[in-house]
Amino acid sequence: MIERKFVAQKIKEHQIEEFIVNSLKNVGHSHTKMIKTPLGEKIVIYASRPGLIVGRKGQNIKELTDNLKKKLKLENPQIEISEVEDINLDANIVAERIMGALERFGAEKFKAVGHKTMESVMNAGALGVEIIVSGKIPSSRAKSWRF
Repeated sequence: MIERKFVAQKIKEHQIEEFIVNSLKNVGHSHTKMIKTPLGEKIVIYASRPGLIVGRKGQNIKELTDNLKKKLKLENPQIEISEVEDINLDANIVAERIMGALERFGAEKFKAVGHKTMESVMNAGALGVEIIVSGKIPSSRAKSWRF
């Protein structure tokens, strides 16, 4: 019986995480933590650009709170936003930046994007980095490139 309760709780947390990821595209979302409090759920969102999540006069965060109440039936979601300290050391943010660069510059400059990203991550203090870009990048045949 207790196991079912834990499984149901983790499924709910996964649904909340998925909803937040889908609603916060291109804002540098890193990860989300959920904390149970006596007042309700406290959701801490870590992002590289917290101003885009909050919005003008807190409009976006109010919308997100209302959507969480309606769609996922949370009682009193309290959303807190924290900034990621070093964006070059967070894998999700780096992957999002690579995706944006490939969309902006096109598939022809994928090697430059990969090497520049690798250099910026190493300069941030990482001991090592592996970037894999795969798909139909330079031509019509699919291939994987490692940097």
